[in-house]
Amino acid sequence: MENKTFQEFTQSFKGEVITSPTDSGYKASRLIFNMRPDAIPSMILRCIDVDDVITAVRYAGLNQFPIAVRSGGHGVDGSAMPDGAFVIDMTAMKRISVDELTSTVKVQSGVLLGEMDQATQAYRLVVPAGTVSTTGVAGLTLGGGIGYNMRKFGATVDSLLSCEVVTAAGAVVTANKDENADLFWALKGGGGNFGIVTEFTFQAHKLGPDVVSGIIVFPVQTAKETLSALRNYMADAPRDLFVVGALAPCPPLPMIPLEAHGKPVLALVIVYTGDPLKAEKFVGPLGKLNTPLVNLVGPSTWIKTNQMLDATAPYGMRAKTFGGYLSNLNPESVDVALASALSSPANFTQATVTVQNFWCMGGAISEDFSENSAAFSREGATWLWEAVAMWNEKSDDRIFDSWITDLNNQMRPHLRSNGYINLTTDQGQQWLRGIYGSQEKYERLVETKRKWDPTNMFRFNKNFAL
Repeated sequence: MENKTFQEFTQSFKGEVITSPTDSGYKASRLIFNMRPDAIPSMILRCIDVDDVITAVRYAGLNQFPIAVRSGGHGVDGSAMPDGAFVIDMTAMKRISVDELTSTVKVQSGVLLGEMDQATQAYRLVVPAGTVSTTGVAGLTLGGGIGYNMRKFGATVDSLLSCEVVTAAGAVVTANKDENADLFWALKGGGGNFGIVTEFTFQAHKLGPDVVSGIIVFPVQTAKETLSALRNYMADAPRDLFVVGALAPCPPLPMIPLEAHGKPVLALVIVYTGDPLKAEKFVGPLGKLNTPLVNLVGPSTWIKTNQMLDATAPYGMRAKTFGGYLSNLNPESVDVALASALSSPANFTQATVTVQNFWCMGGAISEDFSENSAAFSREGATWLWEAVAMWNEKSDDRIFDSWITDLNNQMRPHLRSNGYINLTTDQGQQWLRGIYGSQEKYERLVETKRKWDPTNMFRFNKNFAL
């Protein structure tokens, strides 16, 4: 019966079916951001349209196959390609349509952030999203979505208008504030628990093409006082200004003194999207917070700006990520981060990277949307701390695991219980109960999961286990 069912399935499925590691394209199809799991899925199905997704979900349901979904493949847990899973691959579904009259954008689930930027910038529009252009729109949105424009426009889900969803039953439904509103609320931050979103509709915003962006690098010796000055400056900064402070080994750039290469530095990643004539007024003081090693901030375009960190997040390395919200960027949390940065096992000469980011929140993401407007939580957060370790060799697993786990344990007393699910490794059910901000929100998500996916078909995610 299974063989017959599979034959029938392949006759109706129009996309590519990859069933064996020896199949052409299998290796390339498995490539995701975090290759540490190094898993072997049982089947990869590259869908070309919604009908393919429906066919795949119904076939999986008939045979009780657990479903994983791969869109951008940029998830920190590597859960897009689990062992033995039935992977529904959305990467070929790349239709984008922009309505200039309403400034709305429809995006299929295989679209990457850079591709969406290219389409929207043709109309001088932007959808607030992430900071690495190779990230998938789908996973970023379903986790909430933060990036350079969050202070100006809010999280990605704050601009989400509607979703087209294939449910666990293999049906297509629309979810928005008026139709299947419970599902829509849960999709705005609850991850891939509830179904497969095949198309997103966003409200876009006027921005670009010209912006001011770049990096200012400071010595690690002055990092604590520089971050303190940054905290004070950003408390009254305009929403057009975004800054993330990154503690990382210094890359071997020719404009930076040789003695700093491979050593920890503080790099301020700066994006200003307001009136270019006012850029110096608001951006200039950041270069005077302390004495920099180099100041690389200048005129740019939005598309180039949203690509400037791409090299820091290559696909195919082994990785682990922790993160959480801070109520304030206090000296104690900075002390923990600095001590860990100074003991990091990574440097850029050995294809290993460790980085800690302090993302400045505030503005629209913190003030313009209520905590209960979406599953995504933001309450009480003024900064977001993120730590990432990336390395190539399996033999280095213990070294980097130890570094980032010890760091997370030391930082935990300074973090809020609520957080952003996309920028931290899954830490289990008890942790998941807190990350959405309240028991009421968690129970609402579990109830929505029970309604839309009662058998937990979509389980390879930060999962609401039933």
